[in-house]
Amino acid sequence: MAPTIKDVAKKAGVGIGTVSRVINKQKAVGDKTRDKVLDAMKELNYSPNKMASQLRKNKTKIIALLVPVINHPFFAKLAYFIEDEADKFGYTVLLVSSQQRVEKEVEIISRIKRREVDGAVFVTHFMHDEKVFKDCPIVSIDRTFSKDVPYVTSNNYDATKKALEYMIEKGAKKVGFIGSKPLVESEVMDRERAYIDLMKEKNMPVRSVNEIILHGDESRLVNDFMNKYPEVDGVFVSGYSLSQVFYKNAVDSGRKIPDDMQIISYDGEFTQWSVNQITCVEQPIEEMARKIVDLLIKKIRGETTQTRTVLETRFVLGSTTKK
Repeated sequence: MAPTIKDVAKKAGVGIGTVSRVINKQKAVGDKTRDKVLDAMKELNYSPNKMASQLRKNKTKIIALLVPVINHPFFAKLAYFIEDEADKFGYTVLLVSSQQRVEKEVEIISRIKRREVDGAVFVTHFMHDEKVFKDCPIVSIDRTFSKDVPYVTSNNYDATKKALEYMIEKGAKKVGFIGSKPLVESEVMDRERAYIDLMKEKNMPVRSVNEIILHGDESRLVNDFMNKYPEVDGVFVSGYSLSQVFYKNAVDSGRKIPDDMQIISYDGEFTQWSVNQITCVEQPIEEMARKIVDLLIKKIRGETTQTRTVLETRFVLGSTTKK
């Protein structure tokens, strides 16, 4: 049977409270007494139950990261940096793939309320009643839930517009937009808004397909777009996975990239995953992740946070646009 804190106290000849203060490195213990307690712990091979200690303080030192899928390079990279930053604050990250099931998201909210985790980062396609977030430390990415839930996003509108202007400057005359629309109000929607606004400014017709789809259903969306707008010579793709499927479809159909068709993607450059180097709007994923953790820790501590944080993107030239 493993030794308990009572065993340590008895061995050292002190009270349980004194042992607790030594374990928690509090200063109100004399050096001789501290040494006696440490010696007793060593002789008994006693290891403090850190989880129990944290639970008594109503803190688990665990945060949940909820993403739709884990086999997406954006989410994989985001998870890496969130875990790295959380570790600096002494937190462990529980990675949860919702598989696009709202029940999993509801369960994480319940676990926060039951104090099984201290807070969560939500990357979600679902809407939740803002009342469920009351007293729940949660930070979102791109999605607006309520003024009490801070979120981090990138400059979706401006970055998309500038990227499209570049494509048009390089000769694209029949410009299209293809995207996967989220179920909830999200700044991701600003990408299509920027496209539509620019088409109006340039007196160019709108060629857009932007639908709600599940991860893995990109091929159908791409086929629908290509069948509807076969004449396009420039396309802005709102998302990494979608851009990879779109690029392959265009090449397989005989299009020469970028001579026949130019392509720009929003969502960054993931060289190790890509079959090509698509010109893209690259999001600052590391900066985004570290800011998310900073906001979440502040929410857990009960500190005031700003609702909206916008980070700047970077335009990266690849092989899918004309020079």
